[in-house]
Amino acid sequence: MKKLESTLLNMVMVLTGFAVFAGGVLATINHITTEPIAQANAKALAEAIAKVVPGFNNEPASEVDTVTVDGNAYVVYKAKKDGEPIGVAIESSANGFAGALKILVGFDNEGKIIDYSLLSHSETPGLGSKAAEWFRQEGKGDIRGKDLSHGELTVSKDGGEIDAITASTITSRAFLVAVGRAYKAFQETNKQQ
Repeated sequence: MKKLESTLLNMVMVLTGFAVFAGGVLATINHITTEPIAQANAKALAEAIAKVVPGFNNEPASEVDTVTVDGNAYVVYKAKKDGEPIGVAIESSANGFAGALKILVGFDNEGKIIDYSLLSHSETPGLGSKAAEWFRQEGKGDIRGKDLSHGELTVSKDGGEIDAITASTITSRAFLVAVGRAYKAFQETNKQQ
């Protein structure tokens, strides 16, 4: 086979052909993986909702509302048992040390925190990721059962009653801000009903 002459036209044709081929491969991979990723995300969301508002027998992921508080939109999943509301799960976020911290907070009908699930974060591995369990440990870090109608939750360094994650106070503050925002969305949801 004869070697192509090294001209501008030949280089452009080869690079264009390679780009088209690579683009086609990437598009095919994207098409193949889109559905499995969507199914995995839907399953993870359903499991998180079941964790933060246990005991429902409807499909909260299909009964979605959006409320706006202070210009921010919050997704609200309504949990029901035999048609009666038993609580809501609310997605909320706040900026931590390295980026957004996204959580799902479950509230009972009175506004007490049932549980939470850390959906995503970009905090320091090994430190910020401790938020997934830290705020449900027994003792001063546990937020489950807390009623925010008496005021927002704050870390003990700021005069509050919640122990911050060791060496991760900024993440702890961000987490509690996200919980507070979720509570405001809960209050707005109750006003609309």
